[in-house]
This record gives sequence, structure tokens and C-alpha cells, in this order.
Amino acid sequence: MPVLIIGAGLVGSQIARILVEQGERPVVMDQRPQREALAQIVDLARIDLVEGDVLRPLTLSQAICKGGITSIVHTAAHPMLTLGAQRDPYAAIQLNIMGTVNVLDAARVHGVKRVVVSSSSVLNGHMSGGEDAGDMTREEAFPRPSTFYAATKQAVESIGHNYAAIGIEFAAMRYGPVAGPWGGPGGGGPTVMFRDMMEAAIAGDEAVIPSAAMEWVYSKDAARGTVLALQSATLASRVFNITMGKATSPEEMTVALKEVFPGVRTRFDKPLVSGGARSKPAQITRAKNILGYEPEFPLLVAMRDYVAWSRATAKG
Repeated sequence: MPVLIIGAGLVGSQIARILVEQGERPVVMDQRPQREALAQIVDLARIDLVEGDVLRPLTLSQAICKGGITSIVHTAAHPMLTLGAQRDPYAAIQLNIMGTVNVLDAARVHGVKRVVVSSSSVLNGHMSGGEDAGDMTREEAFPRPSTFYAATKQAVESIGHNYAAIGIEFAAMRYGPVAGPWGGPGGGGPTVMFRDMMEAAIAGDEAVIPSAAMEWVYSKDAARGTVLALQSATLASRVFNITMGKATSPEEMTVALKEVFPGVRTRFDKPLVSGGARSKPAQITRAKNILGYEPEFPLLVAMRDYVAWSRATAKG
């Protein structure tokens, strides 16, 4: 099953690793491949790494045709996710929405069977409105995204549903804030906070704890959930929450970090506030029942795995 992975970063690299371990040789496309960081996750000799840009449809067509691609995983996103989109809305809209449209239409034109794209759990919380209680005859029937990034992800899911109606097997993976091994730049604000916290603790420095409760997902779990959607015999649903299955408070994060690093010095990045935190975690029942997804990296396991990777990478 020749697979094209678009985006060779935090999650895309782990998807490539899983497919290689299954005996596949995926084609991995990135606008600016970070070869050294990617090589820390997957053997570059066992993938076909190509440069390409989702905003240039010809590069997509070339990768699909040359690789005989039958499935696509699209993980490329605008830098810094929510923060980046607020700072540069136009670029985020172009890449997140039009980039995904280009991927889906290339799949349609070239007869690619399945496309799995990265969405976000921001759609489970960054919403406002909905005062008209779902009455479609009224103007405010449904909640609307409250950030540019969330708006792009809602658009991606809606557009994907419509491509599914004309024959593309489409699935969107709503990742929680992703944490995990990655030696290069990239990722959203929470990704960077987790990495900085862990690297500070490993170095014996003061670790700064994210101040808001967040529903994390480890990059290896995000990748595994995505591969499950890629390889599922059927897709009885189109959107799946992929998280650890619980929200982690700053206090819980501190306790876990101190279990991995007894004696570590910690502080919160700013005074704790309750506003904006979701009262309930995203439901992952659909991903469990349809895809067979179960988080394998709860917070403590994720932290220990990150430490093992970081130390092995430093030694290497």
C-alpha cells in the first residue's frame, strides 16, 4: 500500500517510523525536510524523502504518480498553529485550507483511495456562539470557531466531508496538544512548552510547567491513531478525537514530572487561571470502537519515553 506522508515533523516522522516497522517504504514529502531531526526518528534509507509544497499542486501530482500512491496522510500545518495563525491569518488560511484542498483534489484526480488529515482538538473548545440552539432557520444556529486556526480546521473537516461524498475515503484526526520527541523546530505553543519543560528537567534546570489544564497526546499515539485510520478496512465515521483521554492540570503535570525527576525545581509559566479550560475531556470512544485506538502513552509513560529518546539522541 504505497503511502504519501505530507509533513515530516513531530507526527509525520512517527507515522513514517510505524510504516517502516510494518515493512512499508513510505514517500515522505516536506517543503524543507529537516533531515537530521527526521533521522533521529526513522531510518532515512528506508523512506523516499522528497521536497514538495502543498501550495504547488504539480509537486503533489509528481509525488503521487512517481510513488504509485494509493493513500495519503496530510500533516503539514502553518507554523506555531494557533499563535501563528493569529499573527498571520492569511498565510495560515492559505496553507491549512488551500493546502488541504490541493491534497484532496490531487487525490480525486489521480484516483487515490484514502486521505487522512490532521485536525485539532481546538474544535472541542475554541468555539463561541450557538445561541439559537441549532435552529437552522436562525442566524446563530451553530457555534463558530473563536480563532483563525480553529476556523481553518473546521473548514478542513467540512471540505473533507464533501470530498468523501464524491468518492474519497476521508478521515480527520483531532489531535490534542502534541508532545513528543523532535529535534528540530516546529510544533505549536504547547509542543514547545512540553519540550522546554522536559529538556530543562533533564539538564537539572528549573522546569516551567504549562499553566493551563490541557488534554495532551504523545506524538507516538497521534501517529498510531493516524495509521489505524489509514489502514482501517472501513471508515464508519469521518472525524476522530486522538488524545490521552483526560485533561492534565498544572498540578498533575508537576506531580508527574517530580516522579520522573525527584527533586526537580518547577514553577508555573504564569499565574493559574481557570478561564478557557474545558470542563470535560474530548471523548475518544469513537476512535476506540471504530479504529481500535487506545492511548499507550499516558503522561508518565510519555515523559519516560521522551527522556529515553533525549538521552539516546544526546549520546548518539
